[in-house]
Amino acid sequence: MQNIKYEKHGFVRLITINRPDQMNSLDFDANDEIVEVWKDFAGDDTARVAVITGAGEKAFCAGADLKTYTLNFARTDGPNFRNKYTNGAGFGGVTRNLNINKPIVAAINGYAISGGFELALACDIRFASPNAKFALQDAKWGFHACDGGLIRLPQIVGLGHAMEIILSGERVDADHAYRIGLVNRIYPQSELLTQSLNYAEMLASRAPLSQQFAKEVMRAAMGMHLDEALRFESRSFRDLAMTEDLEEGVTSFKERRPAEFKGR
Repeated sequence: MQNIKYEKHGFVRLITINRPDQMNSLDFDANDEIVEVWKDFAGDDTARVAVITGAGEKAFCAGADLKTYTLNFARTDGPNFRNKYTNGAGFGGVTRNLNINKPIVAAINGYAISGGFELALACDIRFASPNAKFALQDAKWGFHACDGGLIRLPQIVGLGHAMEIILSGERVDADHAYRIGLVNRIYPQSELLTQSLNYAEMLASRAPLSQQFAKEVMRAAMGMHLDEALRFESRSFRDLAMTEDLEEGVTSFKERRPAEFKGR
């Protein structure tokens, strides 16, 4: 059985973590597979938007498969671990060192725990089913999140909510996640994937370069002084003025027809 399924839906790519018997946790082999899937998505000009979900109705991703991770931690010395993981792609492929400027939608169909939560945080838009549960449980076991949880969560929900989630290790349900801005929308379990794919198809109809440039600006600006960030935004806008897509967008507006963007 494939650990990771990768399906084409027009300009949209559906990525499914296919380990339902393990609550869609990732062992080292599955993590290596999903890294390659993300690289394929990033390098494919016909792939504009990704949707990631978990197989079944219980879990999006329950984090690392601790049985295999514990063994590998014990067998891997510090320098080699840092070379492959700290300096390589993080858990789930997109949590560290693999920046993808294309839109990524998470369809969170159940438990998103520890590394699975961090994978969801690395996505741009998060839709959830009512049974979704979120937690960074690390404080219960003596360590802390290491794949973006400490960095992205405060940016998404604010420092106070992030402190509550991180320092307690307690679970957050879908309703609370929606109230604090952790998830964008809640859909019934039976509709979640269809709604997520429909939304992704809408995103894929928009100008891809506009989305990619905007995502790059928003991410980079978080670490910049305001004046520097505003200049970066203006430079990005000027770069878009040189694209064929902008010309097509203006022409389609004048002609009162849908734009047909090429990503050029």
